[in-house]
Amino acid sequence: MVFVRTTPPRPVDVSAVFPELTPLARPAIRLHPRPGSPSAGESSVGGPLLWPAEEPWPHCEASHLHVDSGFRESPDAVRLTRRMRVRWHADHSRGGMTPEEAAVKERNTARLAERLDAGPPPADCPVPMLPVAQLYLRDIPLLRPPGQADLLQVLWCPYDHEPDDKPSTALFWRSAAEVVDILATPPEPYEVNYEGYLPEPCVLAPEAITEYPHSLDLSPQMQLMVGDWSRWQAAGAEVDSSYAQDPQYFYNIHLADAPGWKVGGWPPWGRTDPEPRYCTVCDARMIPLLTIASSEWDGGEGHSWAPDEDQAAAKATGHCCGQRPSMPTKVEVGSTDNMQIYVCPTSPEHPHTDLIQ
Repeated sequence: MVFVRTTPPRPVDVSAVFPELTPLARPAIRLHPRPGSPSAGESSVGGPLLWPAEEPWPHCEASHLHVDSGFRESPDAVRLTRRMRVRWHADHSRGGMTPEEAAVKERNTARLAERLDAGPPPADCPVPMLPVAQLYLRDIPLLRPPGQADLLQVLWCPYDHEPDDKPSTALFWRSAAEVVDILATPPEPYEVNYEGYLPEPCVLAPEAITEYPHSLDLSPQMQLMVGDWSRWQAAGAEVDSSYAQDPQYFYNIHLADAPGWKVGGWPPWGRTDPEPRYCTVCDARMIPLLTIASSEWDGGEGHSWAPDEDQAAAKATGHCCGQRPSMPTKVEVGSTDNMQIYVCPTSPEHPHTDLIQ
């Protein structure tokens, strides 16, 4: 069965109302992650990686001495909690644990006791990184891999790192055809700093869309243009008059950059004004590669970005136990923000950078 997600048409044709914005249109691919059981041969979020058995698994070498979130759970314990939430959400009449869940918890508790007896790892002990995303070029043609590579793998360290208190990320480009023997059991970290730093395995339904910049990325003249209600009226745009005092808000919420996990496109600003990123090797202005999102769409008016196939779930109420349909990956960065990964347009082999927005 083919997994499909379709973004509804925008309520207004941006290029028809503001032809001046047409040159600023950018292609993007919404990934539409949804919980599933991806294989190493598939594009995924939080799924197994096509990692060569002979290649060392990446570890974070930074010191984690300053980290003290108060959250002390192993990846296995987080997964167990999530499974129980799913079951409780599906059947409110069944509380407590099933025998299978109790057995898993007992094993997790025994492993934790062994670790505690041995003492926690030192703060400077390398931490195994966690898979965040695996993207094949065949599924995501916007990728610009180096050489013969056709696969991008993104991992992060599940601890906050100074100075911005966010996971440290690592990118790996490789040729899938060159991977013969796959690493069967990658190492996992002792614990995760936050539950939201452990992505839930998700399959993807990539969808190509066209994006326009957030108003903060526009020139002052264009910001005035988008905020001019008379321009909207003159173009015959069917926009509710309640937006007359702030049509720029309507533009940002419904017409500019799409929310959710995506490749390419425009950055989602708001937490700060735009912060250009420059390559540390060649000084080129870096471009967005991947947006790691806490939510696939925003509440309220942001539901307009929910795919057609998810509209009923997006408008439903009473979601609980961490089962909100807008958060399928269970990832949460910042304060339900986005992490943007930027790369150099001159060479994908130059160091990347990232930013929380």
